[in-house]
Amino acid sequence: MTKKFSELHSQMKPESQLRSQANTKQLLAEMPLHQLQQARGLTQKLLAELLNEKKRSIAKLEKRADMYVSTLRTHIQAMGGGLQIVARFPLGSVSIGNFSELERESDSNYFD
Repeated sequence: MTKKFSELHSQMKPESQLRSQANTKQLLAEMPLHQLQQARGLTQKLLAELLNEKKRSIAKLEKRADMYVSTLRTHIQAMGGGLQIVARFPLGSVSIGNFSELERESDSNYFD
């Protein structure tokens, strides 16, 4: 007999629930592109259509460890999101603004 997750979760000790929530938050905070695409309910075929690319180029892109920021931004925007570059230091985080400037410039060029 299967049980609903909510039932199992409610039976867990409070410490276990907190650990589970922390693990879930960590998994959602760091996700490879292909998992993000799946989590958004998008297939590679649909994403390829949105980007006017071939499906195999989407698969290849999702496996890459290095790419242009503009390529990543376009991919993320096709999924309905936005890209923000953040540098993390021991004393805090800083959002890198010059990539935002590039986005605004490229957006304005498309509409001129």
